[in-house]
Amino acid sequence: QVQLVESGGGLVQPGGSLTLSCAASGNFFAIIGMGWYRQAPGKQRELVAGAEYGDFVKGRFTMSRDNAKNTVTLQMNNLKPEDTAIYYCAAEALLDRDGSPIEYWGQGTQVTVSS
Repeated sequence: QVQLVESGGGLVQPGGSLTLSCAASGNFFAIIGMGWYRQAPGKQRELVAGAEYGDFVKGRFTMSRDNAKNTVTLQMNNLKPEDTAIYYCAAEALLDRDGSPIEYWGQGTQVTVSS
């Protein structure tokens, strides 16, 4: 099994910056990929950063991954009120060498952009 723990969420003013971090732990053969999604009230969950960046990012967000530590970071700059959402860390993992990849999700961390 894989456990994902997010940190770094909070309240920030428009135009400010915030950094989110996620660490994967547990018993698994390998982590294939990691990324970030978000979900705002009344909206569907959408991709923030993973294999590709979401179109809404427009160069403001940067994702970094440390494969050795199984961690991923999301640096968010020039935040806007519409960025307010719960941000979720996601990972795709193999529990054993011959298994199929399984998707895991963190509990989510709240990001609020408001003046």
